Amino acid sequence: MHDTTMLLIELGAIILGLGVIGRFAGRIGLSAIPLYLLAGLAFGHGGIFELSASEEFVAIGAEIGVILLLLLLGLEYSASELVDNLRTQYPSGMVDFVLNATPGAVAALVLGWGPVAAVALAGVTWISSSGVIAKVLTDLGRLGNRETPVVLGVLVMEDLAMAVYLPILTTLLAGVGLMGGSVSLIVALGTVGLVLYVALRHGRLISKAVSSDNPELLLLVVLGLTVLIAGIAQQLHVSAAVGAFLVGIALSGEVAESAQRLFTPLRDLFAAVFFVFFGLSTDPGNIPPVLVPALILAVVTVVTKVATGWYAAQRAGISPRGRLRAGGALVARGEFSIVIAGLAAGVATEIRPLATAYVLLMVIIGPLAARWTEPAVRALMPRLVPVSSGSSGQTPAGMREGSGTPSETAARADSPTQP
Repeated sequence: MHDTTMLLIELGAIILGLGVIGRFAGRIGLSAIPLYLLAGLAFGHGGIFELSASEEFVAIGAEIGVILLLLLLGLEYSASELVDNLRTQYPSGMVDFVLNATPGAVAALVLGWGPVAAVALAGVTWISSSGVIAKVLTDLGRLGNRETPVVLGVLVMEDLAMAVYLPILTTLLAGVGLMGGSVSLIVALGTVGLVLYVALRHGRLISKAVSSDNPELLLLVVLGLTVLIAGIAQQLHVSAAVGAFLVGIALSGEVAESAQRLFTPLRDLFAAVFFVFFGLSTDPGNIPPVLVPALILAVVTVVTKVATGWYAAQRAGISPRGRLRAGGALVARGEFSIVIAGLAAGVATEIRPLATAYVLLMVIIGPLAARWTEPAVRALMPRLVPVSSGSSGQTPAGMREGSGTPSETAARADSPTQP
């Protein structure tokens, strides 16, 4: 009875605290992610006060948070839209990968952490935060700008790449031999390809089978299917996160839109729990030794993301000012950097504190870079950035319209464009 009482008290305090933190973050115009991480650091191992009774429950909630993050991400896109984006945006996606994964991989090798840690840290520095970026674009009134579809296109490429990257990382983290690793990787990638093919050819049938006019039944069926597929995927070394992502892709039309509305509050709750759990699992004493590498990585990857945005926007015929805005918007890292670091923490324990410090820096720097990259470069290098720059409201290609996700909000935007 005493254990149950303490569990309820700690859980209530955690959830209430998350609400207060989220409200405070909204008031100051900052993403709540760094505050969630700081809260976890304060009340985890080595923190001010250690939560013990709720640790196991929070760990399970964190797993559900990762699954729901990827499910909602998959619900944003259909298989055909992902294929179309792959055809048109792959050069930008390749540049994004080379410029932004390389610093993380090099840093891990220089620090002597080995090749597996290099693959994991490459993902941490590579993937931008679509959640933070969507909020920043909304706050700055840039949803109708010409460069916004370019930014969203790069994010879609990263999302699609996650479906391939995570199985590779999971196989490496499993520590199997060359033969076993090759088989696991072939099974993982084959599973991804099969699900994409089924979703592309028979997505409507899957959606029809899952569909229900009763929100309660739809919630139970989709959640049960997602958790089941996530568990099977993890058993096949594909990773639970990718399994959830593939379920989201397989659903389309009204079913996907209804599921988004139902699951968004659940995702927000359990994603917040995930960030807190990541902080709880990180000893604050391990962060000071990695602050310098984290700061160096932050500076380098700010430059490489701006270069990525410049290149992608240049391919789309955007003016120099729009190219800089696109680059600045892509700077923020967040949820998926933490997801990747969480997967790797069991094998490469050094990654957790470095990723925490890096994400804290990048979530703060990201909104500032989005706002000030273009005017700062324009002031310092006026010849590079002419005064005129067109913007027009466009619906980003290759994304669903509907319910307030980054792509959908952009497609419906009626906010004023930015010159």
